[in-house]
Amino acid sequence: MPVPWFLLSLALGRSPMVVSLERLVGLQDAARCSPGLSCHLWDGDVLCLPGSIVSASGPVLVPTRLRTELVLRCYQETDCDLCVRVVVHLAVHGHWEEHEDEGESAGAVGLELEEFRNASLQAQVVLSFQAYPTARCVLLEVQVPAVLVQPGQSVGSVVFDCFEAALGAEVRIWSYTQPRYQKELNLTQQLPDCRGLEVRDTIQSCWALPWLNVSADGDDVCLVLDVSEEQHFGLLLYWNQVQGPIKPRWHRNLTGPQTITLNHTDLVPCLCIQVWPLEPDAVRTNFCPFREDPRAHQNLWHQARLRLLSPQSWQLDAPCSLPAEVVLCWQALGSGPCQPLVPPLPRENVTVNKAQEFPLLKVHPNLCVQVKYRDSLTSFLLPAHSLPFLALALLFLVLLTMAPSKQVNSGEKLQLQECLWAESLGSFKDDMLLVETRGPHDNRSLCALEPSGCTPLPSRASTRAARLGQQLLQDLHSGQCLQLWDDDLGALWACPMDKYIHKRWALGWLACLLFAAMLFFLLLLKKDHVKAAASGRSALLLHSADGAGFERLVGALASALCRLPLRVAVDLWSRRELSAQGPLAWFHAQRRQTLQEGGVVVLLFSPGAVALCHEWLQDGAPAPGAHCPHDAFAASLSCVLPDFLQGRAHGRYIGACFDGLLHPDAVPALFRAVPVFSLPSQLPDFLGALQGPGASSPGLLGKRAEQVSRALQPALDNCFLSLGSPREGRGTGHGAEDRT
Repeated sequence: MPVPWFLLSLALGRSPMVVSLERLVGLQDAARCSPGLSCHLWDGDVLCLPGSIVSASGPVLVPTRLRTELVLRCYQETDCDLCVRVVVHLAVHGHWEEHEDEGESAGAVGLELEEFRNASLQAQVVLSFQAYPTARCVLLEVQVPAVLVQPGQSVGSVVFDCFEAALGAEVRIWSYTQPRYQKELNLTQQLPDCRGLEVRDTIQSCWALPWLNVSADGDDVCLVLDVSEEQHFGLLLYWNQVQGPIKPRWHRNLTGPQTITLNHTDLVPCLCIQVWPLEPDAVRTNFCPFREDPRAHQNLWHQARLRLLSPQSWQLDAPCSLPAEVVLCWQALGSGPCQPLVPPLPRENVTVNKAQEFPLLKVHPNLCVQVKYRDSLTSFLLPAHSLPFLALALLFLVLLTMAPSKQVNSGEKLQLQECLWAESLGSFKDDMLLVETRGPHDNRSLCALEPSGCTPLPSRASTRAARLGQQLLQDLHSGQCLQLWDDDLGALWACPMDKYIHKRWALGWLACLLFAAMLFFLLLLKKDHVKAAASGRSALLLHSADGAGFERLVGALASALCRLPLRVAVDLWSRRELSAQGPLAWFHAQRRQTLQEGGVVVLLFSPGAVALCHEWLQDGAPAPGAHCPHDAFAASLSCVLPDFLQGRAHGRYIGACFDGLLHPDAVPALFRAVPVFSLPSQLPDFLGALQGPGASSPGLLGKRAEQVSRALQPALDNCFLSLGSPREGRGTGHGAEDRT
């Protein structure tokens, strides 16, 4: 099940939990050390000059770890700034010089030991801080008594208070010594904004900030902005991608309290919200509340697509970055899983929307690409004392997302598999993949990849490759195998197996398969109608582009039908294919697939659709370009009308219209040759016609009709409003723009 929004706000939102910060009074920076150390902060900032690494002649103090905390630097009770406290952990590197003169007097040695006990080890530690547009460097002098020095051991830490930074800024911190004995330490952190901290009453820039809450509205999501009626503010929805700049999706300048509804199909993990008051130099607050929402992750994978750019390059298209890795695999002819190949592709995170190269010499139709999901966590900079509360909130989120109904799996899970070359090179071939492994001293081994594993050649096993081992080796040495990949680690070869198939056995197997297929077909015919209905019938929805309100109504109907045992296709969900193929080609492909599967084409009549039908019936085809380039209904009439004129529509088509938008009698008489239903008043009959002869019982149809009606009514009401004056505060127009 989706994560409840009150628990999501527990980790990301304004309430019920925010993090309180320690307060520092005064403008002066300060430094303090752990027990046993002494430290001093130089007055003023210093130049940030790390210099080159030098060798140490004895033990030296060096920084080993950086840690940060958030505090408030306050000038008055309600006038504070965010500040970053830096903790530097120190250790001893190197050893004391040993005396090689064995004749040295005992008195001199004793004198040096006494001086050693009174000596101390000193270091000048530099802290460099950058947070646009601020850059600072401070110098800390640290001393540790020599008697406490143990080479390689930690001696304690020094704390610096503090570097001021803006809310939501990205900060970078470096630490090194002067002179520098090792590579400098560095740390990059993203500071939280006003929503994540208890600072609304103490940091003045947060006083007038618009506050926004996320709540559920059935399957949709509501953004509720709690601001005064006179306040003007900006709202931006965008995709926050790791690679490249953000991609704006929707922007509005608004006034007063607002409630904006997002369709659940629009949610993706990187969908973020930015709000700010329309004032000069206003603080902009960004937050991404859908990062852990299972529905958002499911939508992201539904939108992800693998594309072959050229025989040697590919690309993964997705709106957000994916915590996934890509693996090449070999799909043998027939059943069985696709077997990963390592080598040749390294198992590393994939970069979306960027061309990638295959390290292959040749391509093959049996080579496929797998995209596997790998769970990951994102870290933020928070005060140390807030970590137990954050851990508790995350624990609740983890427990809920582990529910068996809709689970976001951790670890690895196969999400996409595409055999990219099968379309250009033909169907799978009955080839055997030989894997050559090369070791040191020119040691080589060869095995044949089979469903049971990689069989060494030659071998006495009872597998197919073992029986044909000698012939496969002869084919390899005679050049009859295609080399797919080659480097210092090994090689891959594809060897044809067609000539080793005995025809008599092939005919025997074919007869067995035909007999088995007949038995299976008979069993399917005897299945009861409930199981037949549960398998899901295909339905293709065709509608005219009558505006954003009507499109949202069609989308709500399609989404509601998807929850029934139906497989629904609609042009609203296939805009990319429509743009690439054109409306007519897309409709032809969808209609052919739907009818081949025994499905039905649903004509959704509206005033615009009726007008288009009259144009075709009276004047023939309308002029090219007279309608929206994505209007599949206008493009489909050239194929739909012949079916009705020639009497082939019965059983293939049904009609529907919406109560209050169009009366069934307004549908042209030609199309009333098939049933035309008015929705939602005739939903039970409509669902029965959709499911066909194996429809469910009347009681079950009634319950399903109630579910569809509840999902359809809000969209129908909004459609009526869009035909008149838009309702105040509902963010009208967003749905149309966000789906383009």
